[in-house]
Amino acid sequence: MRSVSITVTDASRNFADCINRARYQGTTFILHKNGVAVARIVPERKSQIKEERELATSEPATEEQQPSRDGSAAGVERARAIW
Repeated sequence: MRSVSITVTDASRNFADCINRARYQGTTFILHKNGVAVARIVPERKSQIKEERELATSEPATEEQQPSRDGSAAGVERARAIW
């Protein structure tokens, strides 16, 4: 697996390319801001992708996983919007 260091600015300007290279070429990107490594874009392992596909096509949620009135699933943290 190849690793490439880039600035956060370059990553944002070429985000689709970084994602595609991570997915299809297995490249890991280390993102730097002001010379300090702050994040990574890492390719997903094939086994994890397969598991996610299986989960997406699995049976409907059980009663305890059904959303409550406020829209959150029982026992599961509600996802927060980042934007």
